[in-house]
Amino acid sequence: MTAENFDDAQLRQAMHRVRTEVDKAVVGQAGTVTGLLVSLLARGHVLLEGVPGVAKTLVVRSFARALGLDTKRVQFTPDLMPGDVTGSLVYDARTGEFDFRAGPVFTNILLADEINRTPPKTQAALLEAMEERQVSADGVSRPLPDPFLVAATQNPIEHEGTYSLPEAQLDRFLMKLVVGMPERDAEVSVLRKHASGFSPRELTGVEATVTADEIRAAQDAAGRVEVTDDVLGYVVDLARATRQSPSVELGASPRASTGLLAAAKAWAWLNASSAVTPDHVQTMLVPVWRHRLQLRPDAQMEGVSADAVLTSVVQQTRVPI
Repeated sequence: MTAENFDDAQLRQAMHRVRTEVDKAVVGQAGTVTGLLVSLLARGHVLLEGVPGVAKTLVVRSFARALGLDTKRVQFTPDLMPGDVTGSLVYDARTGEFDFRAGPVFTNILLADEINRTPPKTQAALLEAMEERQVSADGVSRPLPDPFLVAATQNPIEHEGTYSLPEAQLDRFLMKLVVGMPERDAEVSVLRKHASGFSPRELTGVEATVTADEIRAAQDAAGRVEVTDDVLGYVVDLARATRQSPSVELGASPRASTGLLAAAKAWAWLNASSAVTPDHVQTMLVPVWRHRLQLRPDAQMEGVSADAVLTSVVQQTRVPI
């Protein structure tokens, strides 16, 4: 089916059903699920950061199950090679030729678990896949499935045996979502689910609620949300304000601005808005830009965070009326 076979109301209902299905397995992570949904609609990728045990992997697995998409998981380790992710040429003794054996990146949703535990060489193997939606080997470019989303997790507190993601790699993630500890009531609900026999390995009860055609149609619909020149100017003013902040060494780039615009359009569409407003931009600003700012060493020593800088930027930048 093509995008013309769906109307926006149907597509929005389908996307909200995804949230409902994920809630059957995950408790207290509504913001994370919403971030994944916005990134999918904006054709972006997500970096999930949180301490062990806060259901980062479970959220992604449940999200993929509710979407009904093919998903593969790669546990990133120090000995993982680039070909283990993208695929490699394998010699076929019968034909005397090299054949390409596709790696796990050839899927709809790639769960890159603990991505900062693998060296930069292997991390960089994902750059082409994330940016160009293809893998090149032996002079041949092979397209990845559509839709395609990389959901990577990392642990912020363990530093031994980890490799920080370089700026170029971080910039390929549309959003960085911080997965925190659940509230008390949510944690009680988690224990209640487990006490009643819930198994996070089985994900029983989580069913596919949308089709790949509906997802692509929703992506197209989100991309058609209108944006006025005033809002475009507002995004640029916010980006320029980050570059002028005394705490920032490297501010938001034009790619960061286009990412914020795409996320704001997806968020506006999910909320049944016909056009992007400054409120939509402000809502998406922190998750889309928090990992793209490089703070000055003295600011980091003083405990300044990227989130705090962005909050200040929003407060000090004139909002178009």
